[in-house]
Amino acid sequence: MTKTNRAIVHTEFGDASVLREIEREIVAPGPGEVRVRVVVSGVNPTDWKQRTGATATSEVPAGGAVPNQDGAGVLDAVGAGVSGLAAGDRVWLMLAAYQRPGSGTAQQYTVVPADRVVRLPDGAGFEAGASVGVPAMTAHRALTVHDGAPARLGPGTLDGVNVLVAGGAGAVGNAAIQLATWAGASVVATVSSPRKAALARAAGAGRVVNYTEPDAAAQIRDAFPGGADVIVEVAAAHNAELNLSVLRPGGTIAVYANDGRGGPLDVDVRRHMVLNVRYQFVLLYTVSREALARGAAAVNAALAGGGLRFGADAGVPLHVFPLAETTAAHAAVEAGTVGKVLIRVDPAVTG
Repeated sequence: MTKTNRAIVHTEFGDASVLREIEREIVAPGPGEVRVRVVVSGVNPTDWKQRTGATATSEVPAGGAVPNQDGAGVLDAVGAGVSGLAAGDRVWLMLAAYQRPGSGTAQQYTVVPADRVVRLPDGAGFEAGASVGVPAMTAHRALTVHDGAPARLGPGTLDGVNVLVAGGAGAVGNAAIQLATWAGASVVATVSSPRKAALARAAGAGRVVNYTEPDAAAQIRDAFPGGADVIVEVAAAHNAELNLSVLRPGGTIAVYANDGRGGPLDVDVRRHMVLNVRYQFVLLYTVSREALARGAAAVNAALAGGGLRFGADAGVPLHVFPLAETTAAHAAVEAGTVGKVLIRVDPAVTG
């Protein structure tokens, strides 16, 4: 085994230029931990927001922070007390750097709690594994919080449910379309351009509506005459009026982001009361371990069963960078690149 670990770190908050490559020591996993040889690291908006300090809850540690919550690789070592996992297992990671700034996936080896790794299903590649963490787990949570929702998605669990996915060309939006369709829901997605409409259709949306068009609400109502049961929402303030126009009484708006347009979410209490609206806010970091475990099981079932796919033909183009170009990868996500940005940490490992 190599004596050192190539890692990307930042020792201060800032734009992507604060990232630099160093060599770190490879450390042994402690009790309840595992060490993963990272093959592919995934980059999400949460990663650059942490790097800039926008969502940080503490200062950057003296030794620097390693970015990126998601990744996939091969289990390299197992700490005391860990069961059900063994060296050599192919795995995907979620929340790798949460409250562990040195454990991000933008490095060759990372040590994380065992409950943050999940075995990759046979046939699922490392790029798919590095793509599911934040997007697919967030989408699963958003699709399982409405009245009468299943605790875990599977084929048929959303039969008869009308799901509206805002931002259908985004990573979470794409995952929500795919998972909802796999679970049997009827899905409408909103987008802002013909190019994004094509991506949402490739993901499996039954109907795609350009939300900038003046009759967007009428188009959605045409697809869902009784209204949407669940809205998976990325721009809560900007879409507030549209959502109230198309939500059925007793429906749920599952909010996982607010993109800044329209300012803060201003709730008209009376109108929401009349509809008996449920707002469910979704942040993966504080979801219960039990809910995360159910989500991971559902994501694996979807991966194994063809219900969750990646690449341009699934509506989520992949943009792959080498580890040395992590700065460019972060800048691409921050600039709003459509699709999934990945970092190939270990080019020698295929699959």
